[in-house]
Amino acid sequence: MPRRLPRRPHPVDEVLPAGKLAVYGFQHVLAFYAGAVIVPILLAGAIGLSDRDLIHLINADLFTCGIASIIQAAGFWKIGVRLPLLQGVTFTAVSPMIAIGLAAGGGTDGLLVIYGSVIVAGLATFLIAPFFGRMIRFFPPVVTGSVILIIGLALLPVAALDAVGGGSDPQPGNPRHLAYALGTLAVIVAIQRLFRGFMATVAVLIGLVLGTFVAWLLGDARFDAVGESAWVGVTTPFHFGWPQFSFAAIVSMIVVMLITAVETTGDVFATGEIVDKRVGREDVTRALRADGLATTIGGVLNSFPYTCFAENVGLVRLTQVKSRWVVVAAGAFMIVLGLLPKAGAVVAAVPHPVLGGAALAMFATVAVVGIQTLSRVDFHDHRNVVIVGSSVGLAMLVTAQPDVAGAVPAWAQIVFGSGITLGSLTAIGLNLAFHHTRRREPEAAGTVRLEEVNRMSREEFVATFGRLFQGSPELVGRAYDRRPFADPTNLRSAFQEALFSAPHAEQRALMATYPDLGADRVADGEEGEESARDQGSAGLTRLADEDREEFAALAAAYRERFGFPLIVCVRDSGSRERVLAEGRQRLANSPAQEHAAALIEIAKVAGHRFADLVAGAPGVGTRAKVFGR
Repeated sequence: MPRRLPRRPHPVDEVLPAGKLAVYGFQHVLAFYAGAVIVPILLAGAIGLSDRDLIHLINADLFTCGIASIIQAAGFWKIGVRLPLLQGVTFTAVSPMIAIGLAAGGGTDGLLVIYGSVIVAGLATFLIAPFFGRMIRFFPPVVTGSVILIIGLALLPVAALDAVGGGSDPQPGNPRHLAYALGTLAVIVAIQRLFRGFMATVAVLIGLVLGTFVAWLLGDARFDAVGESAWVGVTTPFHFGWPQFSFAAIVSMIVVMLITAVETTGDVFATGEIVDKRVGREDVTRALRADGLATTIGGVLNSFPYTCFAENVGLVRLTQVKSRWVVVAAGAFMIVLGLLPKAGAVVAAVPHPVLGGAALAMFATVAVVGIQTLSRVDFHDHRNVVIVGSSVGLAMLVTAQPDVAGAVPAWAQIVFGSGITLGSLTAIGLNLAFHHTRRREPEAAGTVRLEEVNRMSREEFVATFGRLFQGSPELVGRAYDRRPFADPTNLRSAFQEALFSAPHAEQRALMATYPDLGADRVADGEEGEESARDQGSAGLTRLADEDREEFAALAAAYRERFGFPLIVCVRDSGSRERVLAEGRQRLANSPAQEHAAALIEIAKVAGHRFADLVAGAPGVGTRAKVFGR
């Protein structure tokens, strides 16, 4: 018996050599650092903390970022998504935390109330994670693609602000700032173009190092703070005192974490797309549990609410280094930075314009991932155009005009204060309104109008509706013989009668025309646009090797038992896991039962194809209920 070779791990789970882990991890830290420390800087200035308190907050933030990133990327038990996702303090919490701190009197007194709300909100997030994970069906590509695109676009102004000098001293007219930003970007692009392998994967790191070196030569990068910083700075639990608990503050922070959960879900889907790994309900649940645990730890260790950092999602896409252990290495570096203020001072010396140049490449790449996800959306359905257009438009309104949040009541400013938050909630809400609710309307407005259908010739009718059934326009022709159609129910009955009253041999021939689930021919478009759209709705056209083997084994077992392919209405199943589970369960059925089940699944598929066919057509309702769906 030939020796079986060990299966190569998925790139996400691959443990790289120590040298590469160190270099790639440090690259993540450099790309992440500025965003990591901005929240404590903003909060300290707003509630009146001293410089000494601020230094402790930054060290605590970096230390806890490292712990949180290791929890998320390495994972244990049912905590951590086990994807290359770095954790950082969420910007969504800045305004609510400032409000909480000021309401409690500011200073360290306000900080203690903030920490009380952070601890409780983290525990609440941990507990509700499974319930949020069950909502994954409300995140189809039209939602996840919109959210990922919005994340990338909303982060670009942050990169642009760094490129002109940073928030403390922006100088758009400074030619040196522009030169550093464009020079860093040019180095990254040149390395990506000229090199392959290791050099291409560290392009961002090389760009940051070269940009900082040039700025140092020209006197624009200073390392004075390194000599002034202490060698060791250990953050201790409850450094500022025991946390104080306020009901109003806790409710506010729980709302923040619920909103952050939406952003985390988008980041998880984005990373899953990049690393080509299936993301399911359990993945979202584990990611949110990690957010909750990290947030609670943050409250104990003098830090703040944590979420997946979208900034580093772009770095994963740009470098194509998919190993989650790189993020674990980055987490270890951040723990060291949190314990060694001198090391943090070295990283902090990277000039803002240099960071901005690198960030432009990374954040734009996140937007590209969103566009890739949206490429699987059927934009012939006008509802999807409205969902994407409205959510992106509102997100850009808040991003371009952040002061618009002042036009809404204080309780709504948490939503209008972030383009990512507003855009994400809009995409989710509109998807629910358009795709998960049913309106009661007059029949002429909400179902198929049949005047033109009844005037069609047989050839026109078959040409129009022939795609409802795979490779079998004869069935549609048989439905044509039942004209005139008095109402949509009559038309529905005609298609159903044509399918279910066909001779047994003809039904078997029809079943044989349907392709195997997850087959390469479907992904390559050889089985037609309809099959690709059907199976693509649950990601069966982009399976990893392991998943493809599972579907191939199931298809072979099913064909051997019943003599025809496994037919499942993938759009109703919703996920790869459910399709596999349903197929395996049906293997236990009798041949007669499976013959009937296959006909029912064909009818469901035809119903979806009819809805695709008539969506937005003149004189035809966009939610035609031909098969009673």
